Amino acid sequence: MEDRQQSSLSWSLTMLRRVRSRADLNVAVADIRDRYQFAHLTFLVVRLANRADPHPFYCTTYPEEWTSLYLDQNYFEIDPVIDLSRTGFLPVDWSNLDRRSPRTRSFFRQAESFAIGRRGLTVPIRGPSGERSLFSVTSDLSTPEWRKLRTLSNHDLQIVSHYLHEKALSVGGLRTSGGYRKLSRREQECLQLLARGLVSKRIAARLQISENAVRLYLKLAKRKLDARTMYQAIARASFLEIIQS
Repeated sequence: MEDRQQSSLSWSLTMLRRVRSRADLNVAVADIRDRYQFAHLTFLVVRLANRADPHPFYCTTYPEEWTSLYLDQNYFEIDPVIDLSRTGFLPVDWSNLDRRSPRTRSFFRQAESFAIGRRGLTVPIRGPSGERSLFSVTSDLSTPEWRKLRTLSNHDLQIVSHYLHEKALSVGGLRTSGGYRKLSRREQECLQLLARGLVSKRIAARLQISENAVRLYLKLAKRKLDARTMYQAIARASFLEIIQS
């Protein structure tokens, strides 16, 4: 029986850690979608480091008919979500996307006809060698319910997205893990507690060190893991089994 007391984040990372193939990844993605009660979940590698082939890897729970149409019509060219891979690191709600173009409005109407979800959130991901990916979730909830789900899952999704990036590149044979500098015991402890939701002040009290020391250890951990954000550092440390999920 599924352990409902286990946090959704820990459960999701455990699911991803067991993945050994692309088929496993598709199953895990569908299970994570169901765990958080989203309509769909999709992951796309937009660009790899030092390689010209565009969009080399994806996994999605979207209907096969929509995925085929998207690829056949090369909707990468008009989908405003794709542009998010070039503009930042923070999650973007689809309500903030530019839909002024008639082609873009038509694209979203067509997507809705395939029931992919009226609302969505996308997390841009940038890897250590310049690779870029996008992680998106969608929903058909009402606006108040969507805002609540988005707020409750935001922290988890940013970690899951970066872990999924590492796992996808690994099982896809697109990049091997490793090559990161070893973290000290204090760096691991601070990162572990941060992953559990503790803020710097509480981490300092737990470890009986100063808050400035906590910030320094986290900064060093992020640098050693070649991460751009703390969410990425947590995900990478979990992927490399430096910390426990």
